[in-house]
Amino acid sequence: MSEIVIRQAAIDDAALILKFVKELALYEKADHEVLATEEHIRKSLFGPRSTTHAIICEKESLPVGFAVYFFNYSTWLGKHGLYLEDLFITPTERGGGVGKTLFKHLAQIAVQQGCGRFEWSVLDWNEPAIIFYESVGAKPLKEWVMYRLSGQELINFAAV
Repeated sequence: MSEIVIRQAAIDDAALILKFVKELALYEKADHEVLATEEHIRKSLFGPRSTTHAIICEKESLPVGFAVYFFNYSTWLGKHGLYLEDLFITPTERGGGVGKTLFKHLAQIAVQQGCGRFEWSVLDWNEPAIIFYESVGAKPLKEWVMYRLSGQELINFAAV
């Protein structure tokens, strides 16, 4: 297996990150929902107030995946957690250990930072991902239902 290198993303990676985001959205059958631009990525991921982190996965010096994560907080544990927003591996590299290496790297960050949890969401039809997650010992949280306010509904609700 070729060497896999994982590095912190830099502002110059904004176009690459957006490319991966669009590929992920296409895989998730939601490419029409991507509104982000390179400028959005630069400002939101790399701006001075950003609390989000991105890492790039390379194989043979070529980018083959990425992950975006941030730290949340559990009042019950009294500890931070690492929340994985997105992880994407190019289709040609899937099944060869690249994704597992990237995922393990994220788990190591969580442990090094003293996190009590490493969490993420997965689409219920994404069987390959679910099989992978369960193979590393992850458990689904069947008693929790995720809710979301976004777009005009968020604006309407927030209005004074």
